[in-house]
Amino acid sequence: MIKHPMFARALLLGLGSGTLALGLVPALPAAIAPAPLAEQSGDQLDAVVTALRAITTMRADFTQTDRQGNVMTGVMTLKRPGKIRFDYGKDSDFLVVSNGKSLFVVDYEVNQVERWPIGNSPLGALFDPERDVKRYGKLVQTGNPDVISVEVRDPKKPEFGMINLIFVRQPLAPGGWQLTHWVALDAQNNRTRVQLSNQRYGVPVADSTFTFRDPRRSARRPG
Repeated sequence: MIKHPMFARALLLGLGSGTLALGLVPALPAAIAPAPLAEQSGDQLDAVVTALRAITTMRADFTQTDRQGNVMTGVMTLKRPGKIRFDYGKDSDFLVVSNGKSLFVVDYEVNQVERWPIGNSPLGALFDPERDVKRYGKLVQTGNPDVISVEVRDPKKPEFGMINLIFVRQPLAPGGWQLTHWVALDAQNNRTRVQLSNQRYGVPVADSTFTFRDPRRSARRPG
C-alpha cells in the first residue's frame, strides 16, 4: 500500500541534485548546435521567468512517480499570487494546498495538518519565479532550442533541496513556453517526478479552491 502523505511530502520537500543525469530530459537531436552559453543562459532564464509570470491561472492533470516506481495521479490548480492545490481525487484521504502564504499537507486519515512557509518549499520557484528562478536558477544545456531545463536551488540552504523544471516551446502557452514536468531529488536520494498534461490556462478558479476542512477541528467520521 502506498503511503499517500509520504508522496505528498516528497512533492513538497523531495528535491536535490543530479536530475539531468537521471535521463529525464526528452531525447534531443545531436546535430543542433547550441548558442553561446552565457547569451543562451540569460535569454532562456528570462524566457522561463516570463512564461511563469504570464500564468494567471492554470489547471493540469499530473502524474507523480517516486523512486520505487509508485505512481499517483490527480489535478493541479494554480492561481497567482502563490496559490496551488494538488488534488489526488475524491477518494483520497489527503491533499496538498497553498493559500498564498503557507503550504499544507492535510491528512484526513490521521486528522493531521503539516505546514511549511512557501519560501521554505522548492515549489516557491513556481510561486515567485522572479526571485527563485532568476536568482537561483541555472540553465542546464539540452542541445535542443525547443527545450529549456532549469535547475533551481539556494546554495546557502541545501536543506530546501533543488528543483529541475523542464519547459517545451509551445506557442499557445503563456510566454510561449509550457512547463511539462519537474524532478525532485533530496539529500537522501529520494526522487520524485511530477509530469503535467492537459494544461489549461486562464480558467476560472475561485479562491475557495485553496481552502480546506481542518481535520484537527472536527474528527473525521466513518462514511
